[in-house]
Amino acid sequence: MAMSQVERVHRAAPTSRVQAPGRQDAAGRATIVDVARAAGVSRQTVSNVLNRPDRVSPDTLARVQREIDRLRFTPHVSAQQLRRRRASAYGFEVNPSGHGRLGHILDEFLVELTVAAPGHASHLVTFAPDPEDVVAGYRQTLASGLVDGFVLADTRHDDPRPQWLLEHDVPFVSFGRVWDRPDLDRWVDVDGRAGVRIAVEHLLAQGYEQVGFLGWPAGSPVGDDRRAGWADALTAAGLPVTAPAEESVQDLEQATVAAGRMLTRLGPHAAVVCASDLLALGALRAARERGLEPGRDVGVVGFDDTDVAEAMQLTSVHQPVADAAHTAWRLLLDGDRASPASVLLEPSLTVRASSRRVAGP
Repeated sequence: MAMSQVERVHRAAPTSRVQAPGRQDAAGRATIVDVARAAGVSRQTVSNVLNRPDRVSPDTLARVQREIDRLRFTPHVSAQQLRRRRASAYGFEVNPSGHGRLGHILDEFLVELTVAAPGHASHLVTFAPDPEDVVAGYRQTLASGLVDGFVLADTRHDDPRPQWLLEHDVPFVSFGRVWDRPDLDRWVDVDGRAGVRIAVEHLLAQGYEQVGFLGWPAGSPVGDDRRAGWADALTAAGLPVTAPAEESVQDLEQATVAAGRMLTRLGPHAAVVCASDLLALGALRAARERGLEPGRDVGVVGFDDTDVAEAMQLTSVHQPVADAAHTAWRLLLDGDRASPASVLLEPSLTVRASSRRVAGP
């Protein structure tokens, strides 16, 4: 079983890579998967050897070429023609309903990705999704010849896009882990679990006696990851993971109701850490409706460090989105697997008044 590096900024954490079995085509010939496995590289690296050898180190180039010759691998002619029609452009799906869970962060990522593109001799082509067919926009954009690959975002469970791109040998990188396929690399993500953990540690250090969690309904991989960080921090502090937890969709009114239930259960000298800034705004509203002053009477921490968080003096977990954009370009364009294939960025905590305890009257 081959090993794949995961670069953790500030804290190295290599993880194992499960190698997918090779496949032969209908005629029994070796495929690009067979070559990649034999050479100990990714499919993308083999594709670069065939189509853009200038992007591959000499040692890797020689190793892959040896396996191509040994396996008598013959690339698909139409696929090669598609690759050689280089556009130096990459597609990005823009969801018009992006006001949901990750809307703010995805908007910021799109801006940073666009700004960073010239520095990587590339540019971005945006396209809208097809509500009836998740991969249709990718298929149509690729067939147009406008792009050489894609940047994925908002990955989720049962996401068909990564598998479709792999099957069609299309270069891609993902902003966010491919949650159902731990063997897939070429992603950059922010460690949400670590972000919530440092938020809980901060609240406990401020003297709040209990810390509840307000998150999204179970089944969201991002939300579940953040909730795990809450449990990690309580366990590390020697506290039972019995503090109240509530769920809400990404809606201010519903978040306010859910936060109200939690505050009733928590009692005095408690705090709430939330999966997003919007949920945290609901917690702020619920606290004030009960005559509680954020910071003094109850701690509240959000996630994403939005402009609204700054305006509301809300402590929030900050995601290094600009770093993520630059890293995405590097992973997408670097065919040499000597570089880490996946990167997990560390978030930070922006502390404001909503989690600073002050003396009461």
